[in-house]
Amino acid sequence: MKPNRIKSLWREGKPVLNGWLSIPNAFTAEIMAEQGYDSMTIDLQHGVIDYQASLGMLQALRASEVATLVRVPWLDPAAIMKALDAGAYGVICPMINNRAQAAELVSYVRYPPDGTRSFGPTRARFSAGSDYSAKADENILCLAMIETAEAFEQVEEIVSTPGLDGVYIGPSDLTLGLTGKRYRTGFDREEPEMVSAIQTILAKAHEVGIRAGLHCGTPAYAAKAVSWGFDLVTLPNDVTLLAGAAAASVSDTRKLIA
Repeated sequence: MKPNRIKSLWREGKPVLNGWLSIPNAFTAEIMAEQGYDSMTIDLQHGVIDYQASLGMLQALRASEVATLVRVPWLDPAAIMKALDAGAYGVICPMINNRAQAAELVSYVRYPPDGTRSFGPTRARFSAGSDYSAKADENILCLAMIETAEAFEQVEEIVSTPGLDGVYIGPSDLTLGLTGKRYRTGFDREEPEMVSAIQTILAKAHEVGIRAGLHCGTPAYAAKAVSWGFDLVTLPNDVTLLAGAAAASVSDTRKLIA
């Protein structure tokens, strides 16, 4: 089976720079994958992407060296298993609030006897390798999102779930969960209580030997997160990059014309 680049980098003690895809287009995915990211996540929760589009995007990403992840819409066995059968090398699952849900997530990612994943890697056996069935469990990543007040309270139980590879922090929802509407939504939290919460989750994950990822809004914050010890950081997504580059191009041109 083709190795999981994320796990390879972690074994070397290196952080993973993760790209994020919200546009349902294989060519856009292919372009993003050639820009030097270590991994690329297809967002089926908040992105405007359906299963069929994600399949084409996974096919386009195969030509690059990036590892492929899918953020599934919810804790749903059908969505999780179909994403893996399509060739994703891992799933990020939103709104995992307790150990029972984390164990449920793990069960959908792992084949028996370690889980309940149904066997049928329709595309994965071609894209990942003919020995997929024997090596999938050791290569596929299972990441639970920590983004609610309940999850934060239960973080020690969640991170100790057998078979869980890591946790992934959604800072916008976590801020809403822990502080209500006291602060604006957004990724790069600077409030002391939110920085403390983020670092607490990171510490709890590392205490039990699993990994931690953080969704970031800027390269500067991603670099800061790496300095804290995060194992994976997500950089701005394709929508943000496209909008930012287009806006800068138009603005610069208008200034030159003026």
